[in-house]
Amino acid sequence: MYTFSSKLKIVSFVLMAVGLLGIGYGFFDAPKTTEQVEKILEAKHHGHDAHADAHHSKAEGHDHAAHEAEHQEHLEHVLHQLQNKPWAAVYVSALFFMLISLGVLAFYAIQNVAQAGWSPILFRVMQGITAYLPVGSVIFFILLVLSAFHFNHLFVWMDADLINPESPKFDKLIANKSGYLNEYAWLIRAAIFLIGWNLYRYFSRRNCLAQDEASDNTFFKKNFNISAGFLVFFIVTESIMSWDWIMSVDPHWFSTLFGWYVFASFFVSGITVIALTTLYLKSRGYLEHVNTSHIHDLAKFMFGISIFWTYLWFSQFMLIWYSNIPEEVTYFITRIEQYNLPFFGMLAMNFIFPFLILINTDFKRITWILVMAGIVILFGHYIDFFNMIMPATVGDQWFIGAAELGALAFFLGLFIFVVFSALTKSPLVPKRNPFIEESKHFHY
Repeated sequence: MYTFSSKLKIVSFVLMAVGLLGIGYGFFDAPKTTEQVEKILEAKHHGHDAHADAHHSKAEGHDHAAHEAEHQEHLEHVLHQLQNKPWAAVYVSALFFMLISLGVLAFYAIQNVAQAGWSPILFRVMQGITAYLPVGSVIFFILLVLSAFHFNHLFVWMDADLINPESPKFDKLIANKSGYLNEYAWLIRAAIFLIGWNLYRYFSRRNCLAQDEASDNTFFKKNFNISAGFLVFFIVTESIMSWDWIMSVDPHWFSTLFGWYVFASFFVSGITVIALTTLYLKSRGYLEHVNTSHIHDLAKFMFGISIFWTYLWFSQFMLIWYSNIPEEVTYFITRIEQYNLPFFGMLAMNFIFPFLILINTDFKRITWILVMAGIVILFGHYIDFFNMIMPATVGDQWFIGAAELGALAFFLGLFIFVVFSALTKSPLVPKRNPFIEESKHFHY
C-alpha cells in the first residue's frame, strides 16, 4: 500500500494556501469603477491620454457629448475585461486540471476496451489520477453556475441585450444561436456530461477493486462493457463540451475540428501525468514490476499524441488563415497580435520540444529527460488553454499576474492532494486482472 509522504502533503497544502492568496489578491486588485480603469490606462500610457484616437476624432465632426459616450463605453468594456481577469484565471486552471483527469479516464477506458496486456500494472495509478474528476467537476460546475447567473462576463452571449431585437446591442448571429446557447440548456448539458463521466469513473473503479476478490472474470467483463459504452458517450460529449465551455467564449467563431483539437490537448496532458506519477512512485520504491518498457510505452504515447495535436493545430490554423474569411481569421489575428509570445511559445513547447526530445528511442527510457519533457508539455498545454480562453474574456488586458499564478498553484496543490490521497486507498497492483501477469513481465 502506498503511503502519502508528509513532505508532498505539505507541498500540496502550501501550494493551495499560496494559490488562494493569489486568487484573493487578483479579485481584490481588480478595478471596481471606470474611474479606476481610466487611471490604470493613463498609467500604462505614461500619462498620455489613453484614448487619444477617440478624442482626436473630433476632427471628424463628432460633438463632445458623443465623444464622452464613446469614451465611457470603452472604459466600461475595459472594466469588464479587468474584472474578468481573475475569473478567467480560475476558469482556465479549473478546466485544465479537471480535463487532465478526464483524459486519464479516457485512456484507462481505451486500455480496458483494447484488453491491452502492457498497461494493467498502471491501472491503479490511472484510477488515482481520475479521483480528481469528482472534486474538479464540482468546482467547475460551480464556476459555470456563477457564470450563468452573471457573477462575471466570461461568456458574452449571456448578455440578454444581444438577443433582444429592440436593443441597440442586438446581435443577429448570437440571437440565431440562442436556442442552443442559453443559460439553462448550457447548464443542463454540463450536468449530464459531468454526471456521466463521474458515473463511469465510479463503477469502473468499483469493478476493478471487486475483481481483486472475485473467483472469476465477471467484473473484468463488466468493465469491458461499460468502458465501450463510456467511450461512445465520451467522444460525443467531449466535442459538445469543447463548444460549450471553450469555443462559446468566442460565439461568432467556429471550427469543425475544435473538439478533436481540445481532446488532443488534454489527452496528451493526461498521459504525461500518468508517466510523471508512475516515475515518482517508482522513485519512492513502489511499483517494482514497472520497468523501462512500460515507461517507454507511455513516452511513445506522449510523443505520438503531441504530433497528433500539432497536426490538428496546423490543419485548423492553415485552412482558416489561407481562406482568410474575416469572421474566422479574426480568431488567429487577435492571438498573434495580442498574445504573440504565449501563442508561438505554446507551439514550441507542445510540438518542437517534444518532437526533438522524444523522437529518440533511448531518451524515452531516461527518467530525468522524461520528467523535463513532461513538465514542458504540461505547461505548454496550460498555455494552450490560456490562449483559448483569455483573448475573448480579457482581450489585450492580459498578463501573468497574481490571479493566474495563484489559480495554477491552488489547483496544482489540490490535484496533488486528491490524487495521492486516493492512491493510499487501495493496493497499487490489481491482483486478479486476467492480464496482470503479462503486464508484470512486459518487455520488448
